Amino acid sequence: PAAASATEPAPEPKAPEAAKAAPKAAVDDTFAGRTYPQHVVNSANEHHAELQKRELPSQEALQSLVRETAESMGVEPTLALAHAAQESGFQQGVVSPADAVGTMQVIPSAGEWASQLVGRDLDLLDARDNVTAGVAIIKELQDKTPSKEMGIAAYYQGLHGVKTYGLFSDTKDYVRAVSAQEKRFA
Repeated sequence: PAAASATEPAPEPKAPEAAKAAPKAAVDDTFAGRTYPQHVVNSANEHHAELQKRELPSQEALQSLVRETAESMGVEPTLALAHAAQESGFQQGVVSPADAVGTMQVIPSAGEWASQLVGRDLDLLDARDNVTAGVAIIKELQDKTPSKEMGIAAYYQGLHGVKTYGLFSDTKDYVRAVSAQEKRFA
């Protein structure tokens, strides 16, 4: 028996469960120099996982949807297209660390606001509802700000943030980028 055990390979030691590497989350906790709370990042990862289970429209289909929705809601199509291009590149399957979801990168609280604006519940994971939410917000912000640039800034930074603190440097960059995208769609 001693000779038999000496020739058998020793069993591989098992790593403790805690030592095993956890799968990397799809959405990290940092974007544009900001780190987001873990509960927000967890929600973002849940939304991302749900989006990956769905059949998502193509970029071309989303571009058409943004244009049609903007026209139907009285928003300049080039402005809505510029926001969508800058926010997601016309991709419904993306979620940011701030839990900004889909084509128009709408955070859940803004989605609730947009639902009130349009008079029905919107599902940000649904491409049509996501675009409706984003366009409704664009319309409201353009109506509530003194210039197109301020409305663009408010989409990124929030209306309260723009009014209270002025435009942050990354907000100014966003306004320039959306304005450049708008020229592309003109």
